[in-house]
Amino acid sequence: MVIAVTAALSVSAQSQAAEPLQSLVPVPVSVQARAGVTHNLTAATKIYTSPAARDVGTFLAGVLRPSTGYALPVSDAAGTPADGISLLLSGAPAQVGQQGYQLDVAANAIVVRANTSEGLFAGVQTLRQLLSAAVESATTQPGPWTVPGALIVDYPRFSYRGAMLDVARHFHPVSTVKRYIDQLALYKINYFHLHLSDDQGWRIVIDSWPRLATYGGSTQVGGGPGGYYTKAQYSEIVQYAASRKITVIPEIDMPGHTNAAQASYAELNCNNQAPPLRTDIEVGYSSLCVNKDVTYQFIDDVVREIAALTPGPYFHIGGDEAHATSDADYQTFMNRALPIVKKYGKTVLGWHEFVKTTTDTTAIPQYWGTTTSNATVQAAAARGNKVIMSPANKAYLDMKYNSSTPLGLSWAGYIEVQTAYEWNPGTHLSGVPESAVRGVEAPLWTETIVTGRDIEFMAFPRLATIAELGWSPWSTHNWDQFKVRLGNQGPRWTTMGINFYKSAQVPWDTGGPPGSCAQPAWERSKVYTGGNVVSHNGHKWTAQWWTQGEEPGTTGQWGVWRDGGIC
Repeated sequence: MVIAVTAALSVSAQSQAAEPLQSLVPVPVSVQARAGVTHNLTAATKIYTSPAARDVGTFLAGVLRPSTGYALPVSDAAGTPADGISLLLSGAPAQVGQQGYQLDVAANAIVVRANTSEGLFAGVQTLRQLLSAAVESATTQPGPWTVPGALIVDYPRFSYRGAMLDVARHFHPVSTVKRYIDQLALYKINYFHLHLSDDQGWRIVIDSWPRLATYGGSTQVGGGPGGYYTKAQYSEIVQYAASRKITVIPEIDMPGHTNAAQASYAELNCNNQAPPLRTDIEVGYSSLCVNKDVTYQFIDDVVREIAALTPGPYFHIGGDEAHATSDADYQTFMNRALPIVKKYGKTVLGWHEFVKTTTDTTAIPQYWGTTTSNATVQAAAARGNKVIMSPANKAYLDMKYNSSTPLGLSWAGYIEVQTAYEWNPGTHLSGVPESAVRGVEAPLWTETIVTGRDIEFMAFPRLATIAELGWSPWSTHNWDQFKVRLGNQGPRWTTMGINFYKSAQVPWDTGGPPGSCAQPAWERSKVYTGGNVVSHNGHKWTAQWWTQGEEPGTTGQWGVWRDGGIC
């Protein structure tokens, strides 16, 4: 019997956690449960793969070995093995396309079928979520490792499901970026947009313009030491992402957001005078000198060197907030800059402003506005351009959750989890039908984001909402069901050490039914001082200082309440 993913969830969040087939994020297209059937991983389990998908089998073994303690040898499949876990590039239903998969869990074997290794990798992420959260542990756990019997057929709504990380405002080292890539992979994100330059910092070595990195990358917002990637480090990020079936998209913002470059080379300024480095978060004041030939030699060199390191098809040229560039100069600039990107074999992406300058229907505007109508993007869609949807008031992961959030900005409004989920990329922008939408992307700007834990706190749980909007059929969209499935991701994130925001909108699974708390229930109207203990949502909370009306669990680790755990 097919599990209707749109059926009402009448059971509690705690009992729902025991139903992994109903806890998947993103929710699959079709789930057919096999009543009474389970498959157990054991010390004898083997992983079989089509030869062209050996890397996916190796990835799966890398996830499962630390927690299970099992050897899980990976070998080439001969036909369809009768045991173990098989990852096969044959026999998949036609409708799964290039990115989907079929996952068949029987008592004797688990078989994932797809048309591409990308599809198999997506199926492996679903298989991970069918195992208990303990499977994500870095140390051996007792198990058992039980997978519910099912037949899942699944494929994405949009081919592009992206996340952006700004390393220009605050620099983030390779290890932090890799950890974020691992987290993106779990939710079937397949594009990683790396914002490599801005007013506050230049973050990649360009051999022909060395001061960009050594001087332009020497600071960051707030005046810290900054940093930059060598070409080898950038290539390491690109290759690591590729091993997770994620394509890296580099961004060099232009003609604005360029103060770090202009401070590094005086000739990029119309007055031939280099401005000082900037460590504030102001925008809109910088512009490359549009009428100097050296500007375009600079762009040619930068694009050439980065494109040579980036096998993916896209190059992002920014183009936003060019307030210091007149409309005429902006048009002149794009007339010369866009052909340079194409010259080096890349498709142009840019923030949506740039698309007003070109009739090239291969150019991809990324909509970041806060309104539901935009004449420039609507006209581009009518011409045949495909749009990436990143409305700032829905998809920006750097917006505060609420007024008490210690990180982030709020110029586009507050974005609680339900707000991040409750919009439709296929109908959000008037005059831009779903057929004109290539996909969705969740940008994370880092004016206030200093550490990897900061990244996690702002990305989770909202990243999972954007992932579901990009993958799952719109017919499955239902907040009341999604919030329960999202809450069931909590133990997995805890096991993975992810510093996530425990939104009060989400019924977080605490690993079992809450007990009864002896402490009095929290009341919004009461005044509490440091040391006061209350019960709320099955947890006991201790006030860290004076508070009134501040709900326990809504302000993360910096809040006025300390979470003492379940009762």
